[in-house]
Amino acid sequence: MKAPIMFLGRPAFRLVCCCAFLFPPVFLHAGSAPTVFNVRDFGAAGDGTHLDSPAIDKTIAAAAAAGGGTVLIPAGTYLSGSIHLRSNIHLLVDAGATILGAPQDLNVYDETEPYSFGGYQDGGHCYFHNSLIWGENLTNVFITGNGLISGGGLVRSDGMLDKMCGYTTWNKPDSAAKTNYPPVRLGNKAIALKLCKNVLIRDVTIFHGGHFAILVTGCDNLTVDNVTMDTDRDGIDIDCCRNTMVANCRINSPNDDGLCPKSTYALGEIRPTENLTIVNCQVSGFEVGTLIDGTMKPGKNHNGRIKFGTESSGGFRNCTVANCTFRSCRGLALEEVDGGIMDNITINNITMMDVPDYAIYITTGNRNRTPNLATNSRARNILISNVIAEGVGKMSGIQIMGLPEQPLEGIRLENIRLISKGGGTRQDAAIMPKELGNGYPEPGKMGTLPAYGIFARHVRDLELANITTSFATNDLRPAASFADIDGLEIDNFKPQAADGVSAAKFSGDVRNLTVRNSPLVK
Repeated sequence: MKAPIMFLGRPAFRLVCCCAFLFPPVFLHAGSAPTVFNVRDFGAAGDGTHLDSPAIDKTIAAAAAAGGGTVLIPAGTYLSGSIHLRSNIHLLVDAGATILGAPQDLNVYDETEPYSFGGYQDGGHCYFHNSLIWGENLTNVFITGNGLISGGGLVRSDGMLDKMCGYTTWNKPDSAAKTNYPPVRLGNKAIALKLCKNVLIRDVTIFHGGHFAILVTGCDNLTVDNVTMDTDRDGIDIDCCRNTMVANCRINSPNDDGLCPKSTYALGEIRPTENLTIVNCQVSGFEVGTLIDGTMKPGKNHNGRIKFGTESSGGFRNCTVANCTFRSCRGLALEEVDGGIMDNITINNITMMDVPDYAIYITTGNRNRTPNLATNSRARNILISNVIAEGVGKMSGIQIMGLPEQPLEGIRLENIRLISKGGGTRQDAAIMPKELGNGYPEPGKMGTLPAYGIFARHVRDLELANITTSFATNDLRPAASFADIDGLEIDNFKPQAADGVSAAKFSGDVRNLTVRNSPLVK
């Protein structure tokens, strides 16, 4: 028998609607545990004066004890030391809310944890607990919301941390370095996650993030989406992570790297960064704060790039970068110098404006900052396509450099338009660039190159197709220079060349050369 259908008269209907408005439904988990835990209910003041991180931690603990849930940080300013994440927690920084890093003299950042793997990377990569927000060995970690994480009292330096882990030089660690320093409360990271799984960081804005706005090391299944970082050192470092997606982010970091995949020895093991996708991102080197306020004032140091490396003990595999813009910063850098392998890398649809020093830099080296290393640094199977780079500095355009004993393998560049500022002299054209060797892998260390467009050396199977190079100011260097290449194919190369200057220069050790549809190349 079907239940009778009941119709309410207008007075009764109005009463039901009023009750629904006055007493909205409360959604509960099984056992009547609330899904949303408001930090105000646990003692947070949100006035920017009282220290609120203990109340935030108490809220997180309550949510974790209930099996998980959302920790809501509503509008207000929450002065904080270290905030301790837990598994199955969604930290929601709502619109109008600011998590503000406390001054160092309050001593409210956690002490650095013990570290014993040696200083094969700088100290900032060795310690995680001295951060504004951190978590280790967690599952299901979510940090979202339209609020602000402001570093406030975070510092950008890590000199003491370098000493603590034995990292004393840009090259190899000092085996005799003192590493028994006491722990310190040097807060220098906004968000640090180590060995976590199923991580989402979305929609938040990070301002003045210290040494790292976001540092993720050894994390699996990580998504960073629609995050804005306007900071004084690195934006986000993705270190030894697997299955990572970074999308729709705006990263301004004039004094250091913007979006930086790495593979350090910080975990005490060789672990590559692999299955990485970076799409629809913007990197820049404007003055700090001028991305957020919209003025976009050019900075002095012009870092802010996408850079693979320098730390590269484990290498990089199966990585894609697509649909990204570079502005007022250095160009794309692919660096493998610590004995790992860079393999299966695709870069597609990139635009660059006002890029000092260089547009594209691919290099291997033998800095070898990895323990018990028995292999050379290697790079192979790299495809870079559909790139427009305008306002490229005089120093160089595209650098592709392997090792004499270990050439790069299988490199293809296609559909590229490079416009250099020019200004090179005949003396510049006669330069013989030194080998990188065990030096720090930065184009500035190599200096001005003898070609304004492309310089390639120590490569096996190099393909260049549909490439146009030109200059704004007369340049007396060739557009391209090649040395020690085995298997060089050039198709539809359209270089601008000054009067009396060859479009391309080939040394005697270029072998198996094929040139098509490139009448200026002789």
